[in-house]
Amino acid sequence: MNARKVLLIDGHPDASPDRLVHGLAKTYATAAQEAGHAIRVVGLAELGWPLLKSRAEWEAPAQGAVAEHQAHLAWCDHVVLLFPLWMGDMPALVKGYLELILRPGFAVKAGSGLRGRSARVIVTMGMPPIVYRLWFGGHGMASLRRNILELCGVRPVRLTYVGPTDTASPTQRLAWLDDIGRLGSRAG
Repeated sequence: MNARKVLLIDGHPDASPDRLVHGLAKTYATAAQEAGHAIRVVGLAELGWPLLKSRAEWEAPAQGAVAEHQAHLAWCDHVVLLFPLWMGDMPALVKGYLELILRPGFAVKAGSGLRGRSARVIVTMGMPPIVYRLWFGGHGMASLRRNILELCGVRPVRLTYVGPTDTASPTQRLAWLDDIGRLGSRAG
């Protein structure tokens, strides 16, 4: 297997190290590095960026730290995005980050701005994943896949659901970490 360049985005808004998302992100990153993949990790909880408030802000060229994060995205060939499911969707911090870096002229170019990149979205949730997918229709992740990532040319986009986290035993949590470690080792 060829070594890949992976951008891992830890999207949990709470920087507390005891969050499962942070453990999954660390496990993925460690396994990817040990398998010979290059990896860059971004923790959104530490950024403290403001949200965009106008179309003019969104259409303006990125500068400073936002431009650096665009460079991370331009560098990689695989994106891993991890976050907890909040109200059926990604946390506002994740959406705000994506709006800041996926600007017109960079990512939004008639579906080709990020062509050649793949993505893995890892979502933790308090409910059983099958309930989210079947009863709630998985609407939030369908929107992320279709209306954000695929719109920018990222394909394929694979989803991994982890849950129910609220009632998980220590054995189940270790099994999830093992599963994510296997994904990391193959940068999948």
